[in-house]
Amino acid sequence: MGIARAEPLDPAPLDRVLARGAEADMAWLRTQRAERLDPARLLPGARSVVALALAHAFAPPLDDPGAGRAAVARYARGRDYHGVMRRRLKDLVGRLRARDPGLRAFPSSDVAPVMEKAWAARAGLGWVGKNGCLITPELGSWVLLATVILDRDLAPDAPHPERCGECTACLPACPTGAIPEPGLVDARRCLSFHTIERRGVVPDEVAARVGRWGFGCDDCQTACPWNRAPGGASDPELVAARHPSLDLHQLLALDIEAYRRGFYGTALARAGQAGLIRNAVLVAGANREVRFREAVRRLASSGLPGVAAAARWALKRLGGGGG
Repeated sequence: MGIARAEPLDPAPLDRVLARGAEADMAWLRTQRAERLDPARLLPGARSVVALALAHAFAPPLDDPGAGRAAVARYARGRDYHGVMRRRLKDLVGRLRARDPGLRAFPSSDVAPVMEKAWAARAGLGWVGKNGCLITPELGSWVLLATVILDRDLAPDAPHPERCGECTACLPACPTGAIPEPGLVDARRCLSFHTIERRGVVPDEVAARVGRWGFGCDDCQTACPWNRAPGGASDPELVAARHPSLDLHQLLALDIEAYRRGFYGTALARAGQAGLIRNAVLVAGANREVRFREAVRRLASSGLPGVAAAARWALKRLGGGGG
């Protein structure tokens, strides 16, 4: 936990992304620019921002789960962190108001126009690394972030100095070259964006580099020296691995009921049924797993967004035409 004064943020990092069009389809980054930069637009009279970080996923990495399976980003392997954070924030604000009944607060974790990484750096939790992730000296970048904007003056912590130094290990580690320069992640090439946020067709040049990633991508984080410590204390609610990896056979036949049973209550639900099927098709094609050719062929006529295009692309690699 750290505290920062609720003063407007430097617009340069966000504007650099917007100037490049690197936000891709995430239009909310542009339409909510003003709110992201000034906490007073979210809570009039804002005086302080409490920045919080929750440790996750110190389990052994499964970035290559092997044939027939797709990898899942570490943060998404267990319970949906949104629900965990929402309960924690509600409890925290409730305890603050018990001490100060007139307190006004705006809590959020990844669901409001709040730049959590910028506030975490300003509040001294860590620094924004060259891969765009918030890096803490104790837990690396395996953290989930939240903030609480308050209308009270609190003693601020000192911002954390940048400690990447000359290291650039994360830049070449990105499989699609989505980090063209330090601190700038271009969502148009980022596997995490395409396998989670993207609705519809994934460009061929990105699909060809998907590797085993069926949801998200941790490559720029696993390459970071700050993440090579032997481990630490993950939050108990986040440590259980409900989906350490994904079975391609099951995903390729995923109907809406199986999707609801298997993925509601997890972060993987964000991709939707169509996104998970599309991603499985891309993993099968990228790894030339010909045993899935008939399942992929059946999906070439799917009406789900992006699935048919992914199947046609994959079939070219699986020896099944593709049209």
